[in-house]
Amino acid sequence: ERGLIRSERNASGHRRYARPAARRVAFVVFAQRVGLTLEEIRAELDKLPTDRTPGREDWDRLTLTWSERIDERIRELERLKGGLTDCIGCGCLSLERCAILNPYDRAASHGSGPRYWVGDRRPED
Repeated sequence: ERGLIRSERNASGHRRYARPAARRVAFVVFAQRVGLTLEEIRAELDKLPTDRTPGREDWDRLTLTWSERIDERIRELERLKGGLTDCIGCGCLSLERCAILNPYDRAASHGSGPRYWVGDRRPED
């Protein structure tokens, strides 16, 4: 139970969802595709009115900042796409500029994954 969608139980214990729940489900799925975590989605849903069915203005207000998030994701994917050609074509002939090479796991403090490939700066030796 994540608490993102409200339901009631009938006498036999089956969950019953009010009609607006379908819109919330669509919102949750879309928000996940944008890259929001379930915690972030819950925080967004908590901003919706509880005394009425949310209208277009309510949904628009929630998604204002998502465009920036999508743009950043597109930039990251473009960097990764550009790096594919360099990396695959390299054949590890240029270890000084290799975006994957991480001797002694120096990039661990920046997070998991190929940190130099996603744009983190390589420390000066």
